[in-house]
Amino acid sequence: MTDLFTDSVPVHPGVPLAERLRPRSIADVVGQRHLLAPGKPLAVAFASRKLHSMILWGPPGVGKTTLARLMADAFNAEFIALSAVLSGVKDIRDAVARAEATLAQSGRPTILFVDEVHRFNKAQQDAFLPYVERGTVTFVGATTENPSFEVIGALLSRAAVYVLEPLSPDDLLQLLDRALAVAAPGLALAAPARDALVAYADGDGRRLVNLLEQLVVASLEAKRSSVDLPFVETTIARSLRRFDKGGEAFYDQISALHKAVRGSDPDAALYWMCRMLDGGADPLYVARRMIRMATEDIGLADPRALRLALDAAETWERLGSPEGDLALAECVLYLAVAPKSNATYVAFGAAKAFIAEDGSRPVPMHLRNAPTRLMKNLGYGKGYRYAHDEEGAYAAGETYLPDGMPPQRFYTPTDRGLEGRIREKLMQLRAREGNVDDATD
Repeated sequence: MTDLFTDSVPVHPGVPLAERLRPRSIADVVGQRHLLAPGKPLAVAFASRKLHSMILWGPPGVGKTTLARLMADAFNAEFIALSAVLSGVKDIRDAVARAEATLAQSGRPTILFVDEVHRFNKAQQDAFLPYVERGTVTFVGATTENPSFEVIGALLSRAAVYVLEPLSPDDLLQLLDRALAVAAPGLALAAPARDALVAYADGDGRRLVNLLEQLVVASLEAKRSSVDLPFVETTIARSLRRFDKGGEAFYDQISALHKAVRGSDPDAALYWMCRMLDGGADPLYVARRMIRMATEDIGLADPRALRLALDAAETWERLGSPEGDLALAECVLYLAVAPKSNATYVAFGAAKAFIAEDGSRPVPMHLRNAPTRLMKNLGYGKGYRYAHDEEGAYAAGETYLPDGMPPQRFYTPTDRGLEGRIREKLMQLRAREGNVDDATD
């Protein structure tokens, strides 16, 4: 099953349930009301009947492909779909040739839909640009990754970005009722069983429909007219269990893991990590979160924590599961027992906030590089003191902030772990400036 709602096909019992549930209009789409409700961006686009290139960014199973296909129907446009996993530059050129032929023969526009556009490299993404600029195709890309990092700037600047959200529990319940009415109208689902299906789906409509289809088949084989929670738990494969079968959201467990590490509780940290892996969480996602913990909550109190987190992620990439899982366990235990400091996190936030308010100041002349004679004559680098030539490799009295800016103390090291030694070092250096008290502010 490649998409929650795909092209029109004859409807009969052999057609997958998701196929039979496909929306025929925007009004039939479940969820995304922040984009599709009257007056919202995509609703306005449909009402105005003005095509424009766009990127649909959101998690799996929330309707990205569905919306692109509905646009083609609404605008009477040719629809060409490419998968960035399977397609190359030649496929892009073939698609553009089809679009040019369609435009010449019938005057119809073409929507070129690229699924998982983030998997195209820069050269492949560049191949779209001339055709998007000329209006040969209207580009619609779908991605589960942040387009700011995965889509080239030139293409990003020519497309509106719409963020699709995971389906809410209410959205999923609505979809569940709709799917049940089509797949097995006589099957009764107990409320706990419904809640469990919604929890397993974890915001993914496609997953919910697939799970229900699996459940309906099992209930027919068991000759059951009603389904309770134990039957759901027995029927749905363990590998499809979501992150909390009691109904808590995935991000709640991530939060619990992070807080257990921050609170220096290795047993709780290991528990939550194992809960997530057991529930089907992507181990590399867990690894990325631990890298974040190493920088946010440990920082310079133990710089080895970041290296260990990076090594754990790399180990899992090389070994996979279950061998690589042990590296993640080692990492989470180390992070939990390591000395804690959020001084880097606080300093970074303070510096960003200061710069946002302060405006742009020029680099002082003595700090500027002077690679040419002209620049030297203009005073670039004049008066700069080379720290290595001074006592303790410290140029006491030298200033490194812009002229006229008062001294700033963004970073205040704690007295925990290695940061305690950093704190002592800064106190010694600032004492040479005559600012002993300022060293510990």
